Amino acid sequence: MNNELSILLVTSASLGFIHTVLGVDHYIPFIALSKSLNWSKIKTIVITTLCGIGHVLSTVIIGVIGIALGLSISKLESIENTRGEIAGWLLITFGLAYTIYGIFSAKKKHSHAHFHPEQNLNHTHEHNHKGIEHKHIHNKPEKISGWALFIIFVFGPCEALIPVLMLPAANHSISGLVLVTLIFGITTILTMVIMVLFGLYGIKLLPEKKLEKHIHTLAGLTILICGIGVQFFGL
Repeated sequence: MNNELSILLVTSASLGFIHTVLGVDHYIPFIALSKSLNWSKIKTIVITTLCGIGHVLSTVIIGVIGIALGLSISKLESIENTRGEIAGWLLITFGLAYTIYGIFSAKKKHSHAHFHPEQNLNHTHEHNHKGIEHKHIHNKPEKISGWALFIIFVFGPCEALIPVLMLPAANHSISGLVLVTLIFGITTILTMVIMVLFGLYGIKLLPEKKLEKHIHTLAGLTILICGIGVQFFGL
């Protein structure tokens, strides 16, 4: 491995880490949905990883096609910016839809009064539909949410990857192109998973009992705010 390729691989790893940590959309939606839908750690890691693969691979495919067609970096970056706009609006739409679902879900959890004649007591307790209706309500968003995130991340661009792909492509180095892609992709996905796990650990410090009734609404608002931040403030 020559010095030029070594430097390029280090650069790829650094860019993969930095662009993931600074891009809050790379982990906040997974944290919010994992908590609200009660995903296991394994399921959270699998979904995060699959979305990360779609995120990187879509950019690689566009980059390789663009390079084969002789497109310039500026043209490829313009395509990535367009994809970013689409991904941003998709994230906002998903966050808004999930917030609305959360509001209706919270209304389903209401209190009922019960009279106990043997104790001469009248009390209330929260009714949260743990029967068939509860399962019916929650199966749909759980299935839709994973696919929604995957589609959003496939549209989500990896602008940082395009420039580092150009050098090995210009040198007609297939091995260099593959190595750069692998290093960037692995670093990006590992960073996503680590940030998600750290976030889930941090959530445990919050008063979960008080937030439980509105967990879906809060998750939706979190994703919505994240989407707005990405779309309008470049986060």
